Amino acid sequence: MGVQELDDTNFDAEVLKSDEPVLVDFWAPWCGPCRQIAPLIEQLAGENTGAKVVKVNVDNARVAENYGVSSIPTLMVFKGGEVVDRFVGMQSKARLQQALDDAKASV
Repeated sequence: MGVQELDDTNFDAEVLKSDEPVLVDFWAPWCGPCRQIAPLIEQLAGENTGAKVVKVNVDNARVAENYGVSSIPTLMVFKGGEVVDRFVGMQSKARLQQALDDAKASV
């Protein structure tokens, strides 16, 4: 499954009301580090069952403001409608996978 693009109209339904953990990549097309991390985000989306991986373009979504995103890429793991992990800047695939695994394991 690929990375789903979200915006203000579907963020609540796809992230906050999700039954499974969700890794959200807040990004923008003009952001170099965002483009660099994109293939890694695609890999995580394809390799994870029991979790979703989505992207939110900060240029087109107010939801980024609601979560205080001031630098991109910002990656957040949501579980049960709450942020359980947050990363700013480039991250390793292993670190993001561990955050997703931790969210999947916690009850």
